[in-house]
Amino acid sequence: MEIVFERCAGIDVHKRTVVVCRLMRDAQGARLAETQTFGTTTGELLRLSDWLAEGGCTHVGLESTGEFWKPVFNLLEGTCEVWLLNAAHIKAVPGRKTDVKDAQWIAELLAHGLVRPSFIPPRPQRELRDLTRYRTTFVRARATLVNRVHKALEDANLKLASVATDIMGVSGRAILAALLAGEADPAVLAELAKGPLRKKRPQLEQALRGHLRPHQSFVLTELLAQIDCVEETIARFTAQIQATCASEAEEAEVVALLDTIPGLSQATAQVVVAEIGTDMTRFPSAAALAAWAGLAPGNDESAGRQRSGRTRKGNVWLRTILVQSAQAAAHTKHTALAARYHRIAARRGHKKAVVALAHALLVIIYHVIARRQPYHELGENYFQRLDPAARAKRLVHQLTHLGFEVQLRAQQATMPSGGAPALAGGS
Repeated sequence: MEIVFERCAGIDVHKRTVVVCRLMRDAQGARLAETQTFGTTTGELLRLSDWLAEGGCTHVGLESTGEFWKPVFNLLEGTCEVWLLNAAHIKAVPGRKTDVKDAQWIAELLAHGLVRPSFIPPRPQRELRDLTRYRTTFVRARATLVNRVHKALEDANLKLASVATDIMGVSGRAILAALLAGEADPAVLAELAKGPLRKKRPQLEQALRGHLRPHQSFVLTELLAQIDCVEETIARFTAQIQATCASEAEEAEVVALLDTIPGLSQATAQVVVAEIGTDMTRFPSAAALAAWAGLAPGNDESAGRQRSGRTRKGNVWLRTILVQSAQAAAHTKHTALAARYHRIAARRGHKKAVVALAHALLVIIYHVIARRQPYHELGENYFQRLDPAARAKRLVHQLTHLGFEVQLRAQQATMPSGGAPALAGGS
């Protein structure tokens, strides 16, 4: 088999140690394999870097194991070309498994060019990615705490969440503060409602007829204090992310462009930029980007029969935020994205329609970034204008199913070019 890389190495990564197999050639041209074990402290990894440089290794294959590959990658980056390899793609034949054999197997696969490196963004993008991912983690922590507040209120027979959409809004926080201050009169509590919620004061009065025991007051006080703390942390992360994006003119431009897409907010655009970057040349096409994100249909065919087309695994951070954006885009008014969602949901259901819309959003994102142009809204009638004849046929079928006899008569004088024929029907 052809040798692609003459001098390379394979690294089997663990928490405390890494096992490295170095492949090179001696003076006679014979291929040599040397294996050593190093620690994962900075001093040990620097010794590993020197050992690889002594052997003239140009490429290093690194197994992606949890977070343990990052210290190795950080110290080897810049000294040679480091390929991060998917563990599922380099799994050896079962039997006689040892750390040394794993390192040798990785080195052999790399030497013969039988593996592909995973996408590792440049350092500035990795730093932005850390910030956005930690912010997402704290947002999820806040949601968990809010759910615990819901539980505590239900235990006290306080049905505030049944009337107020957001119990952490201005009205909800005012009512909770009054409850914790000792106010128990439902009428007084209902009067604390602000804005549109004041129209629901009678319902609020009924929902707030409960009994808050001392231990429940203590629990709610602690939960609200935790929520305040997490919200302050989220605000600081958001400020740092905005400052980081503003320091890079290209990132700031792309975030502003992505903010023009229905369903995407500025925070969502920041996450997208952190995950995929601003250079779309690293992805061959929009379809390749969708597959990398885990939003492309999978292939499962056997004996000529197509089986499940479930989406494959991909970037969970990007996929999650796009699915959330798709749900928001599905509720926008007079947009082509909302029209696409309703067309698919009518045939395939809500969940598949949301995933399909997330895929469409990612394709739009790819072209917006690649062309450096804002999103152009096509309108809610876009799909109807694509094939007027098909729409007319569908409407005729629906009317026929309802018991009407329909005849089509084209109105040449008033029908626009490419338009659908007019309908004329009677019972």
